[in-house]
Amino acid sequence: MPATERNRNVVWQGGQVRRSEREDMFSQSAMTFWLTGLSAAGKSTLAFALERHLIDSGRACYVLDGDNVRHGLNRNLGFSEADRSENIRRVAEAARLMNDAGLIVVSALISPTVADRDMARGIIGARDFREVFVSTPLVVCESRDPKGLYGRARSGELAHFTGVSAPYEPPEAPDLVIDTAQVELDAAVKLMAALIKT
Repeated sequence: MPATERNRNVVWQGGQVRRSEREDMFSQSAMTFWLTGLSAAGKSTLAFALERHLIDSGRACYVLDGDNVRHGLNRNLGFSEADRSENIRRVAEAARLMNDAGLIVVSALISPTVADRDMARGIIGARDFREVFVSTPLVVCESRDPKGLYGRARSGELAHFTGVSAPYEPPEAPDLVIDTAQVELDAAVKLMAALIKT
């Protein structure tokens, strides 16, 4: 069945509970932190530290980590340009649904292109989207290399690896810039938490 015909047969079903009611239940405004940066920049470390901080502060929060979603939701995707865009689209759709449920979402994905991040912002909604550029320099990321990916990319084993054989497009106007080689983790978490809507 063609997509256009399938779309005609699918109708959005409205419920009896508004997003604002869910937010009131959690005593918070739902939103998404979108952490972007090179591999080993510190995105996941920051994301899970922010989640811990928010949970300890009585907030309802969940991390959508780039590696973790590839174990389930996105396990059928590879690393072609099209698959990487689809990976981002699915995570953004999941974040939007979780925001509608009243949750604060922290997404940690390389998301290397401006176009893909703009797509994510469009899906989630500019009002709820906070772009955090984890700007840790390539030389620092490569020196960390916890998964051995930079070494494999430099040897030619990994093609189209962001920062080595594929480009990374820095955000043009992020809500926050954090270099994990310069800013302590606790300070970075407080800077991110300050972006939460009141």
